[in-house]
Amino acid sequence: MSQHFLDYYRCPDGYADFRTSAPLGDDPGFFCWGSDTICYGRTATGKVATRADADLYDIGEALETQESLALLPFDPEEVIENLQRERYAAHFREPNGFSNLIVRKLYYLLRPYLSVGFRKWLQRINLRNWNKIAFPGWPVDFSVDHIHRKRMSIAMRAKGVEKVPFIWFWPENYTSCAVITHDVEELAGLEFCPSMMDMDESFGFRTSFQVVPEERYSASKQFLEGITARGFEVNVHDLKHDGRLYADYEEFRQRAKRINQYGREFGASGFRSGILYRNADWYDELDFLYDMSIPNVAHLDPQHGGNCTVMPYFIGKMIELPLTCTQDYSLFHILGDYSINLWKQQIQRIRENYGLINILVHPDYVIEQRAQNVYKNLLEYMAKLRDSDGMWTPLPCEAAKWWHQRRQMRLVCQDGEWRVEGPGKEKARIAYVHATDNDVAYSFAGKQVPVPY
Repeated sequence: MSQHFLDYYRCPDGYADFRTSAPLGDDPGFFCWGSDTICYGRTATGKVATRADADLYDIGEALETQESLALLPFDPEEVIENLQRERYAAHFREPNGFSNLIVRKLYYLLRPYLSVGFRKWLQRINLRNWNKIAFPGWPVDFSVDHIHRKRMSIAMRAKGVEKVPFIWFWPENYTSCAVITHDVEELAGLEFCPSMMDMDESFGFRTSFQVVPEERYSASKQFLEGITARGFEVNVHDLKHDGRLYADYEEFRQRAKRINQYGREFGASGFRSGILYRNADWYDELDFLYDMSIPNVAHLDPQHGGNCTVMPYFIGKMIELPLTCTQDYSLFHILGDYSINLWKQQIQRIRENYGLINILVHPDYVIEQRAQNVYKNLLEYMAKLRDSDGMWTPLPCEAAKWWHQRRQMRLVCQDGEWRVEGPGKEKARIAYVHATDNDVAYSFAGKQVPVPY
């Protein structure tokens, strides 16, 4: 079953019939599919590499079609699962650098006694070679999206069709989606939240606040209700924000029970882990509508990796809203960049691919006027895109609910006309995929979908 493909393209099932051309090898590794797509998984032909920066075997040379069936020398569902769950980067969860449990535990034990400047110096040392990481691609990686597009192109050629209907990625006429999120790390950030909401409201945005339930500070019921009463969203941010959430599976299970309880107490739909430490294979223990802990590209995070997509996707019952833009702390304190140039570059590339723009700005790090001015510039830029270029700006919970609804929808053909059935169908729009040279383009009722800039 090509579930990942059908979650991405809500198209008729007949276009999701892919078969492997031969038995796959035992060991996964890196290979490529054309010059723009790096994959990680097992293959039936060629030799896989242990490093993404090696001379990679191009799987595109071994693609076949047989009658109306697409035969692939690898399992694209396996490859997508490996990328989305960061299994290619499992070694980053093994002892090394800040991922080492002992080093991490010592750091968080001493953290209250370390100056902010010293902590920044340690973090820069840990991330000093970030720009030499070959994969995922910086500043946005589209590997999973490219695989889906290439699969659709092959399926269309195999079946000899010029276009395929599917349920568009976003509701109504929106061509992309953007959510703004705020992780509240310390007491100073908690106290700055009302000012943060004032800034967001002044530009017409509703945003989410991820709150740490234990130890860092005490978030009263009155405080949480004050956020939701203004139309904003409250989510759970880790448990203690001590770097230990994913250190041990049994400990994680116990912490997850308390995290789930806080989710119910907060009325929270979403979750994000502290410092973006994560292990997607453990997510079944979490009881939330969605998660926002996996970056698209994690070069500037203590745990490297990245899910290589700009679209939401399912991890078990939860939807993942990938963090697709560099977070403010990394921009200001690792790169030393007090401008929105990198954010604009990432936003433009994501919008060109009709994806999700997920921005993380901490209340703790925009108290300073210089950082606050940068954030206001970002809000102004985002407001212009929202008002003129078809960008949807919901709360994260609304984006996740849409993606869950979309999964339940289906296309039905009656008297030669396609229609959408299922909850939320009134907001759905039918689009068409058109095959191009090794890629696809999209249209609405014969009119090409504009590329947003």
